[in-house]
Amino acid sequence: MERPSAGGRFELGFFSTGNSKNRFLGIRYKKVATGTVAWVANRQLLITDSTGVLKLTDQGKLVLVNGTSSMFWSSDSSRSTHNPIAQLLESGNLVIRNGNDTDPEHFLWQSFDYPSSTLLPGMKLGRNRVTSLDRFLSSWKSSDDPSIGNFTYVVDPTGLQSILKQGSEVIFRTGPWIGLRFSGIPEMRPNPLNPKGEVQRLVWIDRTQGWTVYATAEKDDCDVNALCGEYATCDIIGSLKCGCMKGFVPKFPDEWNSMDWSGGCDRRTVLDCRNDGFLKYSGIKLPDTRNSKVNKSMNLKECRSFCLRECSCTAYSSWNISEGGSGCLLWFDNLTDIKELSNDGQELYVRMAASEIDAFAKENSSKRRLVIISSVSTIGMVLLSLVFTLHFQEEEAAKVKRRKISIYNLEGSESEEDLVLLSFNLATIFNATNNFSNSNKLGQGGFGPVYKGTLPNGKEIAVKRLSKFSIQGFDEFKNEVIYMSKLQHRIW
Repeated sequence: MERPSAGGRFELGFFSTGNSKNRFLGIRYKKVATGTVAWVANRQLLITDSTGVLKLTDQGKLVLVNGTSSMFWSSDSSRSTHNPIAQLLESGNLVIRNGNDTDPEHFLWQSFDYPSSTLLPGMKLGRNRVTSLDRFLSSWKSSDDPSIGNFTYVVDPTGLQSILKQGSEVIFRTGPWIGLRFSGIPEMRPNPLNPKGEVQRLVWIDRTQGWTVYATAEKDDCDVNALCGEYATCDIIGSLKCGCMKGFVPKFPDEWNSMDWSGGCDRRTVLDCRNDGFLKYSGIKLPDTRNSKVNKSMNLKECRSFCLRECSCTAYSSWNISEGGSGCLLWFDNLTDIKELSNDGQELYVRMAASEIDAFAKENSSKRRLVIISSVSTIGMVLLSLVFTLHFQEEEAAKVKRRKISIYNLEGSESEEDLVLLSFNLATIFNATNNFSNSNKLGQGGFGPVYKGTLPNGKEIAVKRLSKFSIQGFDEFKNEVIYMSKLQHRIW
């Protein structure tokens, strides 16, 4: 028999999943998403027959037994009890409390302290340093077996970031908490951890009466933990995913050229701790923080001075981005697992030899920077690489309004070409090409890769990305854009 919460949103009872005959005590959604399991009690010992009784003892413990009084699960509490009551709250939290005492701080026990595979609103993850209680998500073994699986989603003991582990191996990390969100997953907070080890955020849609995936933490290959090794960044947009940071070179060049990037990069110039400086990186997921420290009182200027005095300090960043930024995050080890983000990335200041900073400044000032401005507003978005999306049409091409693209260089000169083009924002292109998935790649040219994609209206497009590794010049690229716009392409 199921016991619903007061408002009927959740229910507590015995359930089976799929074709399994095993029974477990759990909490499920009742009012919406009927049958979706939110929490399981007896994940280590499943009841294999139709018997099962849940009892509340005078000591304030819930005990799950079968027909022969064998215990399959029990709650645990060391607090003193007086007239204990068990109650399923409307939040989905199963609590044991004393009589009429409804203060959450006084609960004898609560299921929110022991999450299964789903993080409900109000749940917390991480270790309580006073009680040593460790709260984390663990996957099911399979979609039909709620036993503890091989994936866990835990808060790093340093308290700065969350990590996804397969067994004992770290396979993904969120980046540090920076006041408003995690550095590496700006668009989501985790909800369930499925048996495949995917951390997702799900949203219930009344119209379809089903769950839809709002966001997934691991979006592409660059989310694989430390894919590029030390002192390298991963860029899913580039034709080569991994690249050494400025002032660094591949540690094992032959393997690196064979696209085995795990060895990472070494400094080109060794630090001397007397004439060092810092090189700023923007728009990135911050490095692994398992060997980092936080100072909440320092501002960014003080953070720089402190890091400069400490010879073992390799980088620093602002810790809390809310309300203009505050605090200091410091690294004291080699930097790993850095990803370039298209939106909402952070700034990182990496310690470099003075000669490397001078060389970079000279190189940067000598480059000609090009800005492509479209007649369709791009809301001020400035990209490190230029994306041209050409939408080729046959009979309907004549109906498309001609748009002008103006190309400017540093000297201020301008040229115009009448092109039959449609303009799209970056989010549309990401969705159309499945985040520039390799399965969508059509080929590779001198300027960079070409991807096939499908717009929301069903139209097929070809997307050419200008690689930052391209050795072609501006004139060649401009000519190709002009000539390609006059051709008719078909994706097979």
